[in-house]
Amino acid sequence: MTHAALNRPHPWVSLALFLLLVVGAGTAIGFLTAPGAWYAELDKPGFTPPNWLFGPVWTALYICVAISGWRTWQRARSSRRMALWWGQLGLNWLWSPVFFTLHLLWPGMAVIAALWAVILAYIIVSWRSDRVAALLFVPYLAWVSYASALNLSIAVLN
Repeated sequence: MTHAALNRPHPWVSLALFLLLVVGAGTAIGFLTAPGAWYAELDKPGFTPPNWLFGPVWTALYICVAISGWRTWQRARSSRRMALWWGQLGLNWLWSPVFFTLHLLWPGMAVIAALWAVILAYIIVSWRSDRVAALLFVPYLAWVSYASALNLSIAVLN
């Protein structure tokens, strides 16, 4: 077996690792920063979804994010696309602690706005070279757009 083959795990192994990383870390952050009494007492807009909806939505989105990242990693590990993918993941993981743990509504808005921009940039940069990877991010962009409106409304109301 060549040195290059040793450095490239089987595609299904790397997909499993991407799923474990994204879904696992996202779930852990969700549990560690779960909204508590502070969030329950905030004034919220009428379009606030029920709390039970967040877990299933984020699980589905994290699966899409993981598959998209895996596809990009398989094709272009050191690319701008991969850097954008890692950037959105870092911003995604940052938002919950800023908003739910530190109770920083406006800095949370700044983080989610940056997240939205990086997701959009990833879609644009991925569109020509891997349309599937780009399309996997469209529901994510839609949800983060909704979550941004929710974050902004809560910041304004409180």
